Amino acid sequence: MMTPVFLFFLLSSIFTVNAQQGQSIVKPGSILTPTTNSSWLSPSGLYAFGFYKQGNGYAVGVFLAGIPQKTVVWTANRDNPPVSTQVTLNFTSDGRLVLQSAQGTETSVANFDPASSASMLDTGNFVVYNSDNQSIWESFQNPTDTLLPTQRLLPNDSVVLKSSVSESNQSTGRFRAVMQQDGYVALYPVGTNLTLEYGYWSTSNGVPNGNLNLDDQGLLYVTNSIFNLTVSQSRNSAKGTVLYRLRMEDDGFLRLYSYNLQEQNGSWSIIWSPLNETGVNICFPRGLCGVNAFCDPGGNDINCTCLPGFVFIDESKRTSGCERNSTTENCNEKGMNTTMEEVSGIIWENLTYNRSVLLTKQDCNDACLQDCSCEAALFNDEVCGKQKLPLRFVNIKISNDPKETLAFIKVRTSTPSSDGNVTKKKGLEILIIGVSLVIFAFIVLAISGIAIYRSRIFANENILNTGNIVLSDEDVGPRSFTYIELEKITNGFKEELGRGSFGIVYKGTIENGQKIVAVKKLERLLVDREREFQTEMKVIGRTHHKNLIRLLGYCHDGPNRLLVYEYMCNGSLADVLFKPEKKPSWDERMGIACNIARGIFYLHEECVEKIIHCDIKPQNILMDENRCAKISDFGLAKLLKPDQSKISTGIRGTRGYVAPEWHQLKCPVTVKVDVYSFGIVLLEIISCRRCVDSNLPEEEAILEEWSYRCFECGELGKLVNDEEVEMRQLERMVKVALWCILYDPSLRPSMKKVLLMLEGTADIPVPSNRSFVSQYDQGFEENE
Repeated sequence: MMTPVFLFFLLSSIFTVNAQQGQSIVKPGSILTPTTNSSWLSPSGLYAFGFYKQGNGYAVGVFLAGIPQKTVVWTANRDNPPVSTQVTLNFTSDGRLVLQSAQGTETSVANFDPASSASMLDTGNFVVYNSDNQSIWESFQNPTDTLLPTQRLLPNDSVVLKSSVSESNQSTGRFRAVMQQDGYVALYPVGTNLTLEYGYWSTSNGVPNGNLNLDDQGLLYVTNSIFNLTVSQSRNSAKGTVLYRLRMEDDGFLRLYSYNLQEQNGSWSIIWSPLNETGVNICFPRGLCGVNAFCDPGGNDINCTCLPGFVFIDESKRTSGCERNSTTENCNEKGMNTTMEEVSGIIWENLTYNRSVLLTKQDCNDACLQDCSCEAALFNDEVCGKQKLPLRFVNIKISNDPKETLAFIKVRTSTPSSDGNVTKKKGLEILIIGVSLVIFAFIVLAISGIAIYRSRIFANENILNTGNIVLSDEDVGPRSFTYIELEKITNGFKEELGRGSFGIVYKGTIENGQKIVAVKKLERLLVDREREFQTEMKVIGRTHHKNLIRLLGYCHDGPNRLLVYEYMCNGSLADVLFKPEKKPSWDERMGIACNIARGIFYLHEECVEKIIHCDIKPQNILMDENRCAKISDFGLAKLLKPDQSKISTGIRGTRGYVAPEWHQLKCPVTVKVDVYSFGIVLLEIISCRRCVDSNLPEEEAILEEWSYRCFECGELGKLVNDEEVEMRQLERMVKVALWCILYDPSLRPSMKKVLLMLEGTADIPVPSNRSFVSQYDQGFEENE
């Protein structure tokens, strides 16, 4: 007679055998490589888990191995770059599934508790088991862009079908399919709220708390175990002879495919798509054509069109979006003609940075035209909303609203040339004058030749010892150089270090080659370079701070204007932040931010005459051998006398970093313009990316908008790409930055307050929505 305990173990073993029948069991210690033993097959050989070819490398995922078209249905770490042939996929002895590089670096393929086995099933599901043979992770529960028969999509906002970039690139694309709590299957752009504003298709009815199912007969339906909603009818095929898959495509639509295994040289056929429904257009998905572009409906093809004044970023891939046809950063630059163009029939995402009540559309048109920060405007019901670039989710307007929204785009074109006859007349006059000058020049040349020759000999005698120039740390002010001396120091201006807005910087040596210097040669129109030269001399010559670049000397020799600075071996902050190989650690970035803040605080508060830098940006912050940040390029700076707090100016900074009030008519500029620019730079330091990047998804393109959205949603980890940082420090840094970039300058903190907040010695209020903050917040008190 069998005891109950023995019977229990006998039944358990029987169930375990039955559970594993038809499975391909993978045990810890198993290894795959891209070129040999590259996958673990399902029992029938239909599906495989392992390496597949992607681009110039390999990715890991689940794919159909039993048909000629090795279709990918799931991808691990889909947004990571392809790996080389030198990696291995290792099911480690301690139950982890990792990719190991030749150098030993490990990347987790899936996150689960220590596992005892895994199986590639004939359903296309890759399952991981614990020691009790219970499933602890499944690819079916973590879908990418594909739903297979017997797989379910649950009403969970975090488990959705996200399109791939393309058929050959499985990285996350722009669109997603969501099974909503209300029972509707709906389509949205990635990174948007699940609201009617962004949704562009859904099922006609919903099944509350239902889940989306695909059965092995091709029936696509939503069910909650009580009610069923059919999305696509079954094909009634013989079981096992036809394969089905539902895929979220890169054009933003779902498609249900079938594949007949009995056909030789078969292919996937589309048997259902929302595009087959009446009234659905291929241009419905918002953001289909990228930023600053829209899809022009007509036929079954995607026809992308740029907004006025824009051209395609990549002509060969028009869905990648558009950019300005002018590269100028200065909206008032000579030779550029700026106008506003009203565009009808289209609309875009309303992300205004300023709203004001204006009576007419012409008032709105003029307000944007006079504001250099404004690139576009929306006018509706006497409200004018100004916007920056890029413009996201541009689309054909579908609205019966009697109060129509009008859209305006700022367009820049080159100033047209003068009339041809006038040009010819001027040319003749120039020719006559030129001939006269040549004759006169020969006469002058004969007289001055001897004088020039003698001066050259004298100069050459004086520069024989130029290499012995010694600059003492105790020098009170900058040293005067001759042009010939600087030509010798730089070896004829041979090695270029970089280019700025007003000139070129060359590498030079003094003190017998022991000390390297940077020589800035101003090379613009005489008025501009003279202003630049005088400003640099006045500002840097009277400052001394460890976080400001040191001016060692200058040249005021005839028409030549040059400045000699200490050499910064690590280049600019832009070189450090935006190059992955040079990316500083989190602690280094914290230190850099504080160093910049100390330098600006010194300019604002500790100088005899307060200084507004006016052009704070990563390119103007240089890094020494210890990666200590030093502010440079004071060519746009303005001096404030002790009894002044603001100035009126027509100067312009760099687009993306310029405070909005800087370009308002009759609006005085204060030190708060530097606070705004610092806020933008601080966000770039936090995330190690540029403030505007059209190569990123539309919702992430504008860093300040993306940062506020992440802060509001409690997803700050996205700003640092889930880098391991101290979250309280990250939150503090982001809050400081958001306060700095408020639209109303009176609400921004002073640099003293900013420095205290960065160092953690002052409390930081929670910043409100920046578009409306001036209406609801009181800002910081300025009597610290």
